[in-house]
Amino acid sequence: MKFPAKFLAATMGAALFCGVAAAQQFTVETGTTKPLRLAKPASSVVIGNQNIADVAVADPNLVFLTGKSFGTTNLLILDDANNIIYSADIVVTTNSASLVTINRGGSSFTYDCASDCRDAPMIGDDQTHFQRALSQARDAQRTNEGGR
Repeated sequence: MKFPAKFLAATMGAALFCGVAAAQQFTVETGTTKPLRLAKPASSVVIGNQNIADVAVADPNLVFLTGKSFGTTNLLILDDANNIIYSADIVVTTNSASLVTINRGGSSFTYDCASDCRDAPMIGDDQTHFQRALSQARDAQRTNEGGR
């Protein structure tokens, strides 16, 4: 085999290897849902960490991903022969366009000011601010569950 043919064969082999090894990434914001259409029908859907993202199956070719908490997890979708038909890292981001961080006395306080400002504590915020928001979320959850 001549040099150009060897070079072409090596290049094509590397391209095929990279195509298989390339990881997909799917990004969704917290509190939002995005559709994911599949080329082949799914039989099983697995999300790595349900605290970060959730998945709902609409039909075998359509799933919905909902961002729950900032972070990264993974998604695997398999066909009826247990072959992986879709694999991706799910990156959940926050919509930072409406976030406002106030630095006061060496402490940070983050608010979401999309329509009106409300607590949106982030890691690194003042501990009292963070705990107050967490306590309010727990109280609201108890109220929604019927006061249990």
